Amino acid sequence: MKWWKIMTIILLFYTLIGGFLLPVPRLAIVNESIRNLYFHVPMWFGMIIILAISVYYALRYLRQPTELNDLYAVESANVGILLGILGIVTGMVWAQYTWGTYWHGDPKQNASAIALLIYLAYSVLRNSLEDAQQRAKVSAVYNVFAFATLIPLLFILPRLTDSMHPGNGGNPGFNSYDLDSTMRMVFYPAVIAWTLLGWWIVTLRVRWRVLQNRVNENALKVESSLLA
Repeated sequence: MKWWKIMTIILLFYTLIGGFLLPVPRLAIVNESIRNLYFHVPMWFGMIIILAISVYYALRYLRQPTELNDLYAVESANVGILLGILGIVTGMVWAQYTWGTYWHGDPKQNASAIALLIYLAYSVLRNSLEDAQQRAKVSAVYNVFAFATLIPLLFILPRLTDSMHPGNGGNPGFNSYDLDSTMRMVFYPAVIAWTLLGWWIVTLRVRWRVLQNRVNENALKVESSLLA
């Protein structure tokens, strides 16, 4: 097992144990739900990093169209979508405890949902094309477009309107509340842990897809030889 996989396991256990047991600031309304900061926000950070990796491999495919570049691009996008869904779900749970409803219609909630729908459309587009080379090229171009819309949707537009999210719409971020810096002891390792876990899943998915492709190729060769 590679060192970074061992570190992923250690950091995930540290995040779970520290996230639930270490002391947190006592804030009005938020109360103990602030512990969700160790899960909701790092999942979104992991999503953005994994999707950035997906764009990197998409651009690599456009310059050097190989099977591996395409597989890393699509599987990174798939894992990014998974982390995005988990981020929205954990955010909805948090919103229920602090805002009184799962979906408040907050600009950042809406923007996050739109960004996720754009990436879900990426999956639909890819599955709708039958030719392998055309599918890889079109989805690579769309991948770049999707990531270009992700950044303004998540980081620019919510700051231009009223938002209840910390650090948006004039609201102070959590850094202003965490005066003793105890949360940073778990938050930053959590970001690394969820990102590495996402990348680990990507590598496993790519290896599985490569094996599937090899099996399918061998099956076609056998079928061709029997028909010849």
